Amino acid sequence: MKYSLFTVSVPDMTLEQALKKMKEYGYDGVDWRVTDIYDDPEFLKEKPSYWRNNYCTVDIKTVVEKAEELKALSDRYGICVNALATYLKCSDREEDIERCMIAAKKMECGRIRVNAPSYDQVRTYNQLYEEALTGFKRVETLAKKHGVKADFEMHMRTITPSASAACRIASNFDSRYIGVIYDTGNVIYEGYEEYKMAFEILGPYLDLVHIKNAHWIKKEVDGEEKFIPDWASFPDGFADFERCFKALKAVGYDGFITFEDFSDAKNSEEKLKTDISYIKTIVDRIK
Repeated sequence: MKYSLFTVSVPDMTLEQALKKMKEYGYDGVDWRVTDIYDDPEFLKEKPSYWRNNYCTVDIKTVVEKAEELKALSDRYGICVNALATYLKCSDREEDIERCMIAAKKMECGRIRVNAPSYDQVRTYNQLYEEALTGFKRVETLAKKHGVKADFEMHMRTITPSASAACRIASNFDSRYIGVIYDTGNVIYEGYEEYKMAFEILGPYLDLVHIKNAHWIKKEVDGEEKFIPDWASFPDGFADFERCFKALKAVGYDGFITFEDFSDAKNSEEKLKTDISYIKTIVDRIK
Protein backbone atom coordinates (compact mmCIF):
# COMPACT_ATOMS: atom_id res chain seq x y z
CA MET A 1 0.00 0.00 0.00
CA LYS A 2 1.02 3.58 -0.65
CA TYR A 3 -0.44 6.45 1.36
CA SER A 4 -1.44 9.90 0.20
CA LEU A 5 -3.22 12.92 1.66
CA PHE A 6 -6.00 14.95 0.06
CA THR A 7 -5.03 18.45 1.15
CA VAL A 8 -8.62 19.58 1.65
CA SER A 9 -8.33 18.07 5.13
CA VAL A 10 -5.49 20.36 6.32
CA PRO A 11 -6.98 23.81 5.57
CA ASP A 12 -4.75 25.72 7.98
CA MET A 13 -1.50 24.48 6.41
CA THR A 14 0.28 25.92 3.40
CA LEU A 15 1.28 23.57 0.60
CA GLU A 16 4.85 23.34 1.86
CA GLN A 17 3.86 22.94 5.51
CA ALA A 18 1.64 20.02 4.53
CA LEU A 19 4.41 18.34 2.51
CA LYS A 20 6.88 18.73 5.36
CA LYS A 21 4.53 17.07 7.85
CA MET A 22 3.52 14.36 5.38
CA LYS A 23 7.18 13.45 4.93
CA GLU A 24 7.66 13.40 8.69
CA TYR A 25 4.75 11.02 9.30
CA GLY A 26 5.33 8.60 6.42
CA TYR A 27 3.07 9.57 3.51
CA ASP A 28 4.13 8.70 -0.03
CA GLY A 29 1.95 10.98 -2.14
CA VAL A 30 -0.24 14.05 -2.20
CA ASP A 31 -3.65 14.69 -3.76
CA TRP A 32 -3.69 18.44 -4.29
CA ARG A 33 -6.99 20.25 -3.79
CA VAL A 34 -7.48 22.17 -7.04
CA THR A 35 -10.20 24.79 -7.32
CA ASP A 36 -10.73 28.54 -7.55
CA ILE A 37 -8.89 30.67 -5.00
CA TYR A 38 -10.72 33.92 -4.38
CA ASP A 39 -8.89 37.18 -3.76
CA ASP A 40 -11.78 38.94 -1.99
CA PRO A 41 -10.22 40.55 1.12
CA GLU A 42 -13.22 39.65 3.30
CA PHE A 43 -13.04 36.02 2.17
CA LEU A 44 -9.32 35.86 2.93
CA LYS A 45 -9.95 37.12 6.47
CA GLU A 46 -12.04 34.05 7.25
CA LYS A 47 -10.68 31.35 9.52
CA PRO A 48 -9.27 28.51 7.39
CA SER A 49 -11.88 25.84 6.70
CA TYR A 50 -12.29 22.76 4.53
CA TRP A 51 -14.50 24.27 1.87
CA ARG A 52 -13.79 28.00 1.88
CA ASN A 53 -10.56 29.76 2.88
CA ASN A 54 -8.45 26.61 2.57
CA TYR A 55 -4.73 27.45 2.48
CA CYS A 56 -3.75 24.02 1.13
CA THR A 57 -5.30 24.65 -2.28
CA VAL A 58 -3.89 25.04 -5.79
CA ASP A 59 -5.64 27.70 -7.88
CA ILE A 60 -7.25 26.07 -10.92
CA LYS A 61 -6.77 29.28 -12.90
CA THR A 62 -2.95 29.07 -12.68
CA VAL A 63 -2.41 25.34 -12.16
CA VAL A 64 -0.56 24.90 -15.47
CA GLU A 65 1.77 27.84 -14.83
CA LYS A 66 2.49 26.55 -11.29
CA ALA A 67 2.84 22.88 -12.25
CA GLU A 68 6.63 22.70 -12.50
CA GLU A 69 7.03 24.65 -9.27
CA LEU A 70 4.65 22.29 -7.48
CA LYS A 71 6.44 19.25 -8.87
CA ALA A 72 9.79 20.61 -7.63
CA LEU A 73 8.29 21.35 -4.22
CA SER A 74 6.89 17.84 -3.92
CA ASP A 75 10.19 16.31 -5.06
CA ARG A 76 12.04 18.30 -2.40
CA TYR A 77 10.16 16.35 0.27
CA GLY A 78 10.17 13.01 -1.56
CA ILE A 79 6.39 13.11 -2.07
CA CYS A 80 4.90 12.19 -5.45
CA VAL A 81 1.84 13.95 -6.85
CA ASN A 82 -0.78 11.21 -6.76
CA ALA A 83 -3.79 13.16 -8.01
CA LEU A 84 -5.15 16.58 -8.84
CA ALA A 85 -8.45 16.55 -6.96
CA THR A 86 -10.63 19.05 -8.77
CA TYR A 87 -14.30 19.82 -8.20
CA LEU A 88 -15.04 19.73 -11.91
CA LYS A 89 -17.97 17.74 -13.28
CA CYS A 90 -17.89 15.74 -16.49
CA SER A 91 -20.24 18.28 -18.09
CA ASP A 92 -18.02 21.27 -17.29
CA ARG A 93 -16.03 23.17 -19.91
CA GLU A 94 -13.52 21.03 -21.77
CA GLU A 95 -10.85 23.73 -21.49
CA ASP A 96 -11.03 23.58 -17.67
CA ILE A 97 -10.72 19.80 -17.62
CA GLU A 98 -7.93 19.84 -20.19
CA ARG A 99 -6.03 22.51 -18.25
CA CYS A 100 -5.87 20.21 -15.24
CA MET A 101 -4.77 17.26 -17.37
CA ILE A 102 -1.95 19.34 -18.85
CA ALA A 103 -0.89 20.37 -15.34
CA ALA A 104 -1.03 16.76 -14.13
CA LYS A 105 1.21 15.67 -16.99
CA LYS A 106 3.74 18.36 -16.08
CA MET A 107 3.72 17.09 -12.48
CA GLU A 108 4.14 13.45 -13.61
CA CYS A 109 0.78 12.81 -11.99
CA GLY A 110 -1.32 10.05 -13.50
CA ARG A 111 -4.85 11.11 -12.55
CA ILE A 112 -7.25 13.96 -12.01
CA ARG A 113 -10.70 13.90 -10.43
CA VAL A 114 -13.72 14.76 -12.61
CA ASN A 115 -17.02 13.87 -10.99
CA ALA A 116 -20.38 12.61 -12.20
CA PRO A 117 -23.50 14.82 -12.09
CA SER A 118 -25.21 15.62 -8.80
CA TYR A 119 -28.65 14.15 -8.25
CA ASP A 120 -30.60 17.41 -8.04
CA GLN A 121 -34.13 15.92 -7.80
CA VAL A 122 -35.15 18.21 -10.66
CA ARG A 123 -33.90 16.17 -13.58
CA THR A 124 -34.51 12.44 -13.53
CA TYR A 125 -31.79 9.88 -12.95
CA ASN A 126 -32.06 8.75 -16.58
CA GLN A 127 -31.55 12.31 -17.83
CA LEU A 128 -28.49 12.71 -15.59
CA TYR A 129 -27.17 9.30 -16.65
CA GLU A 130 -27.27 10.36 -20.31
CA GLU A 131 -25.55 13.63 -19.36
CA ALA A 132 -22.81 11.61 -17.65
CA LEU A 133 -22.27 9.38 -20.69
CA THR A 134 -21.97 12.40 -22.97
CA GLY A 135 -19.68 14.21 -20.54
CA PHE A 136 -17.36 11.32 -19.82
CA LYS A 137 -17.06 10.56 -23.53
CA ARG A 138 -15.51 14.02 -23.93
CA VAL A 139 -13.39 13.47 -20.83
CA GLU A 140 -12.17 10.10 -22.13
CA THR A 141 -11.09 11.72 -25.40
CA LEU A 142 -9.07 14.31 -23.48
CA ALA A 143 -7.59 11.62 -21.24
CA LYS A 144 -6.39 9.66 -24.27
CA LYS A 145 -4.91 12.82 -25.76
CA HIS A 146 -2.88 13.66 -22.65
CA GLY A 147 -2.23 10.20 -21.22
CA VAL A 148 -3.86 11.13 -17.90
CA LYS A 149 -6.65 9.18 -16.24
CA ALA A 150 -9.90 10.83 -15.09
CA ASP A 151 -11.46 9.36 -11.95
CA PHE A 152 -14.91 10.10 -10.60
CA GLU A 153 -15.71 9.64 -6.94
CA MET A 154 -18.37 7.54 -5.31
CA HIS A 155 -20.12 10.44 -3.59
CA MET A 156 -23.41 10.99 -1.82
CA ARG A 157 -25.98 13.15 -3.56
CA THR A 158 -24.52 12.33 -6.97
CA ILE A 159 -25.67 9.63 -9.39
CA THR A 160 -22.66 7.53 -8.35
CA PRO A 161 -23.01 6.95 -4.57
CA SER A 162 -22.45 3.19 -4.78
CA ALA A 163 -20.13 0.80 -6.59
CA SER A 164 -23.05 -0.53 -8.63
CA ALA A 165 -24.09 2.95 -9.76
CA ALA A 166 -20.49 3.96 -10.47
CA CYS A 167 -19.81 0.82 -12.50
CA ARG A 168 -22.92 1.36 -14.60
CA ILE A 169 -21.30 4.56 -15.91
CA ALA A 170 -17.64 3.53 -15.89
CA SER A 171 -18.27 0.30 -17.81
CA ASN A 172 -19.06 2.34 -20.93
CA PHE A 173 -15.43 3.48 -21.08
CA ASP A 174 -11.86 2.26 -21.27
CA SER A 175 -10.54 1.59 -17.75
CA ARG A 176 -7.16 2.97 -18.82
CA TYR A 177 -8.71 6.44 -19.05
CA ILE A 178 -11.80 6.49 -16.81
CA GLY A 179 -11.70 5.16 -13.24
CA VAL A 180 -13.58 5.21 -9.95
CA ILE A 181 -12.59 6.46 -6.50
CA TYR A 182 -14.07 4.36 -3.68
CA ASP A 183 -14.67 6.37 -0.49
CA THR A 184 -15.13 4.66 2.88
CA GLY A 185 -16.75 7.71 4.51
CA ASN A 186 -19.08 8.74 1.71
CA VAL A 187 -20.68 5.28 1.57
CA ILE A 188 -21.71 5.64 5.23
CA TYR A 189 -23.81 8.61 4.12
CA GLU A 190 -25.17 6.84 1.03
CA GLY A 191 -24.30 3.86 -1.13
CA TYR A 192 -22.72 1.20 1.11
CA GLU A 193 -22.38 -2.29 -0.35
CA GLU A 194 -20.36 -5.12 1.17
CA TYR A 195 -16.71 -4.07 0.68
CA LYS A 196 -15.50 -7.12 -1.21
CA MET A 197 -18.56 -7.18 -3.45
CA ALA A 198 -18.15 -3.46 -4.17
CA PHE A 199 -14.53 -3.94 -5.18
CA GLU A 200 -15.45 -6.94 -7.32
CA ILE A 201 -18.17 -4.91 -9.03
CA LEU A 202 -15.72 -2.12 -9.83
CA GLY A 203 -13.06 -4.53 -11.05
CA PRO A 204 -10.52 -2.76 -13.29
CA TYR A 205 -12.25 0.60 -12.75
CA LEU A 206 -11.18 0.77 -9.09
CA ASP A 207 -8.33 3.25 -9.39
CA LEU A 208 -8.08 4.98 -6.01
CA VAL A 209 -9.40 4.55 -2.46
CA HIS A 210 -10.27 7.50 -0.22
CA ILE A 211 -10.49 6.73 3.48
CA LYS A 212 -12.31 8.72 6.12
CA ASN A 213 -15.02 7.89 8.62
CA ALA A 214 -18.61 8.87 9.35
CA HIS A 215 -21.50 7.88 11.58
CA TRP A 216 -25.22 8.49 12.05
CA ILE A 217 -26.20 10.62 15.02
CA LYS A 218 -29.44 12.05 16.37
CA LYS A 219 -29.82 15.81 15.91
CA GLU A 220 -32.62 18.32 15.84
CA VAL A 221 -33.63 19.08 12.26
CA ASP A 222 -36.45 21.55 11.60
CA GLY A 223 -37.72 21.13 15.13
CA GLU A 224 -37.62 17.33 15.05
CA GLU A 225 -35.05 14.85 16.30
CA LYS A 226 -33.74 12.79 13.39
CA PHE A 227 -30.81 10.52 12.65
CA ILE A 228 -28.47 12.18 10.18
CA PRO A 229 -24.97 11.31 8.91
CA ASP A 230 -21.93 13.25 10.11
CA TRP A 231 -18.16 12.93 9.95
CA ALA A 232 -16.30 11.00 12.64
CA SER A 233 -12.70 10.37 13.64
CA PHE A 234 -11.04 7.27 12.21
CA PRO A 235 -11.59 5.02 15.29
CA ASP A 236 -15.10 6.26 16.08
CA GLY A 237 -17.21 5.93 12.94
CA PHE A 238 -19.12 3.13 11.22
CA ALA A 239 -16.49 2.20 8.62
CA ASP A 240 -14.99 -1.24 9.24
CA PHE A 241 -11.43 -0.58 8.10
CA GLU A 242 -10.16 -4.07 8.88
CA ARG A 243 -12.90 -5.62 6.76
CA CYS A 244 -12.25 -3.04 4.03
CA PHE A 245 -8.51 -3.69 3.84
CA LYS A 246 -9.02 -7.46 3.90
CA ALA A 247 -11.33 -7.02 0.93
CA LEU A 248 -8.79 -4.84 -0.88
CA LYS A 249 -6.17 -7.51 -0.31
CA ALA A 250 -8.52 -10.21 -1.60
CA VAL A 251 -9.10 -8.41 -4.90
CA GLY A 252 -5.40 -7.61 -5.30
CA TYR A 253 -5.58 -3.83 -4.85
CA ASP A 254 -2.18 -2.40 -4.01
CA GLY A 255 -2.56 1.19 -5.14
CA PHE A 256 -2.81 4.46 -3.27
CA ILE A 257 -4.89 5.01 -0.16
CA THR A 258 -5.75 8.70 0.16
CA PHE A 259 -6.54 10.09 3.60
CA GLU A 260 -9.29 12.61 4.32
CA ASP A 261 -10.46 13.52 7.80
CA PHE A 262 -13.27 16.00 8.35
CA SER A 263 -13.71 15.27 12.06
CA ASP A 264 -13.12 18.05 14.56
CA ALA A 265 -11.60 16.11 17.45
CA LYS A 266 -7.98 16.92 16.57
CA ASN A 267 -6.01 19.61 14.79
CA SER A 268 -4.52 19.08 11.33
CA GLU A 269 -1.11 17.88 12.46
CA GLU A 270 -2.53 15.47 15.03
CA LYS A 271 -4.80 13.96 12.37
CA LEU A 272 -1.90 13.64 9.92
CA LYS A 273 0.08 11.75 12.54
CA THR A 274 -2.54 9.55 14.21
CA ASP A 275 -4.66 8.63 11.15
CA ILE A 276 -1.81 7.02 9.23
CA SER A 277 -0.56 5.27 12.34
CA TYR A 278 -4.05 3.87 13.00
CA ILE A 279 -4.45 2.56 9.45
CA LYS A 280 -0.92 1.15 9.17
CA THR A 281 -1.54 -0.86 12.34
CA ILE A 282 -4.62 -2.41 10.75
CA VAL A 283 -2.86 -3.11 7.43
CA ASP A 284 0.16 -4.65 9.18
CA ARG A 285 -2.14 -6.89 11.22
CA ILE A 286 -3.82 -8.13 8.05
CA LYS A 287 -0.46 -8.83 6.41
